[in-house]
Amino acid sequence: MLRVEGLSRRFGGVYALEDVTLRVREGEIRGIIGPNGAGKSTLFNLIAGHMRPNSGRILLRDEAIDRLRPHERACRGIAIVYQGARIFRGMTVLENVMVGAHRRAQHGFFEAALRLPHCRREDKELRSLSESLLDEVGLGGYGEQPAEALPLGQQRSLQLARALAADPAVLLLDEPASGLREAERRHLVRLIGRLRTVGLTVLLVEHDVPLVTSVADRITVLDLGRVIAEGTPDAIREDPVVIRAYLGMPEGA
Repeated sequence: MLRVEGLSRRFGGVYALEDVTLRVREGEIRGIIGPNGAGKSTLFNLIAGHMRPNSGRILLRDEAIDRLRPHERACRGIAIVYQGARIFRGMTVLENVMVGAHRRAQHGFFEAALRLPHCRREDKELRSLSESLLDEVGLGGYGEQPAEALPLGQQRSLQLARALAADPAVLLLDEPASGLREAERRHLVRLIGRLRTVGLTVLLVEHDVPLVTSVADRITVLDLGRVIAEGTPDAIREDPVVIRAYLGMPEGA
């Protein structure tokens, strides 16, 4: 589904990412972990199109997307849920999700302005879809509330519903558990587990290593911009290179 080949990004003379390669299968949940400054967020920004690589390629279903702008990648099926709560203020919870569902719409601006029958029918279908997604993420009954009135954990759930409304091929989750309470973390784990049942491909960047190992099929470990390990959660837990990177132990210790 997603291939990253020899991806590098420099800031001045410092590499944030250097020669990173990954291959993510369709329907896989891939965890991306590493110490602070490992390059995890840079990798996500490169995949989403908010940064350009100095070298390397990104392919989605064998199509090179590394020269496409962010909205063009979104149209191809790349969706991202950021660590910070990014909601449309002044809109309701349901309206926020319907913005995400816009990519599914077939009618154009003038058809919508004229309120043609097929446009009204399609809007009704998108509204129903958005309501069902709110139910899925635990926000059923909140649709008419102002989005900014939700607490942080529910705003994260709202962002997830909005991303799913776009019918993505690949979903990027950037530290979704950051700042959440324990009950909210458990809810998040259940939500990610349900994404597996519908076959969605997910890349998950997260500092909470136990959370990642509980939901990921495979894990890629970054350190100082390079891939230092990749494998199943069980293999990663026991990898001495990974243990040294997290504990700061020197080679041979």
